Amino acid sequence: MKHLSAVLCAAALALPVVAAGQTASSPPSGTPVQEEVVGTIEDNDAKIAIPAFATNADVPTQTSAGSTGALGLAVSNVIYGDLKNNGLFKPVGPGSLPKPSLGQVQAPDYGTWQSRSADMLLQGYVRAEPGGNITVGCYLYDVSLGQRVASAGWTLPPSDWRRAAHKCADMVYSRLSGENPFFDSRIAFIAETGPKNRRMKQLAVMDSDGANLRYLTTGQTTALTPRFSPDYKQILYLSYFNGQPRIYIYDLATSTQRLLLQSKNPLFAPRWSPDGRWILYSMAIGGNTDVYKMPSSGGAGVKLTDSPGIDIGGSYSPDGSHIVFESDRSGSQQVYVMNSDGTGQKRISFFGGRSATPEWSPRGDQIAFTHIAGNFRIAVMDPSGGNMHYLTDSWQDEAPTWAPNGRVIQFFRTTRGSGKTGIWQVDLTGKNERKLDTPNDGSDPAWGPLRP
Repeated sequence: MKHLSAVLCAAALALPVVAAGQTASSPPSGTPVQEEVVGTIEDNDAKIAIPAFATNADVPTQTSAGSTGALGLAVSNVIYGDLKNNGLFKPVGPGSLPKPSLGQVQAPDYGTWQSRSADMLLQGYVRAEPGGNITVGCYLYDVSLGQRVASAGWTLPPSDWRRAAHKCADMVYSRLSGENPFFDSRIAFIAETGPKNRRMKQLAVMDSDGANLRYLTTGQTTALTPRFSPDYKQILYLSYFNGQPRIYIYDLATSTQRLLLQSKNPLFAPRWSPDGRWILYSMAIGGNTDVYKMPSSGGAGVKLTDSPGIDIGGSYSPDGSHIVFESDRSGSQQVYVMNSDGTGQKRISFFGGRSATPEWSPRGDQIAFTHIAGNFRIAVMDPSGGNMHYLTDSWQDEAPTWAPNGRVIQFFRTTRGSGKTGIWQVDLTGKNERKLDTPNDGSDPAWGPLRP
């Protein structure tokens, strides 16, 4: 995957005031990521003004947005969408705000923004570089204090402009919330088309906001349950061809895939270990399904469970010491935890109904799962099974997957009647839901790590 060339800090982001048509000096590329931070912000319910980004000259760029002027508006709109949909802030988008000049990017007119009752101001610039790249600068100001809080900038190919917008939103989110970022990440999922009895299911990836959709498989074979590798370079998924289950590892850089495991027996839910060395999966033999693990490089599987019924693997804890999984050994689907070698198996879900598809938070503090009691609802609990609470309340929500920062969950929702499926996100308050726009139905989401 591409790495963004980042240029940050006051010296790198210093913009000279230039006349129309002149080119500001280009900051150096390839320098380590840094951030300039000044002041302290404690109010996460801040009203953030996000005007269109300025530009030194409205010149063509090789992007879908068109010129640098149009790109400045597009960048600010992506940032606005990221911050609006996470529920922590009250951003005001560029459509209702005056656009600052290039000279005002580092010298805001605080009186203008105070009169608009803005707590924070996020503004920046887009500049076309002589070599064909673009530079995006991003500045966050505390309006009441009249000072800059943080700044960052990126020199990158025009095709990656949305990544700069997500990186800028990540800077704001992290600075004001104290949480780790997550906007500049990608999602693997299953794109679904066709009638119910002849459903085509393709492996696909997209940005965290649903943009830049890319299909990885043709749909000639059914793809299911994808998961990103810890280093973000590969995707693990299950495929069925002529009824034969196979586990593949898809390499994102080369667009090639490697067959990891093929079996005449049904296979389920392959998952990576946190260090990428092991693959967790489940296999049914003679009506009994157990959890196994095998080296990600290939090799023999090691059985971790051996109880009557159906045991299906969920995920490792972030430190790799434990595995959460589902089992019906008690008579109904419930969530269990065991040591990574299969010892110490114990049930942790005692909420009535059924509990399935568990996934450990990347922070290690919670487990998300599907609770089935009439409707299917997304819920979370702590690793001991306590403090369970619901995040959604719809007819059929299932298969939760965590954002890289462990504070937002993605899942898929099936609409009653039509059977249509879609990818949704919800934060840990359960108050902020968002549907991601995809051209077709979507299921089995898997949130990838933060991109480098």
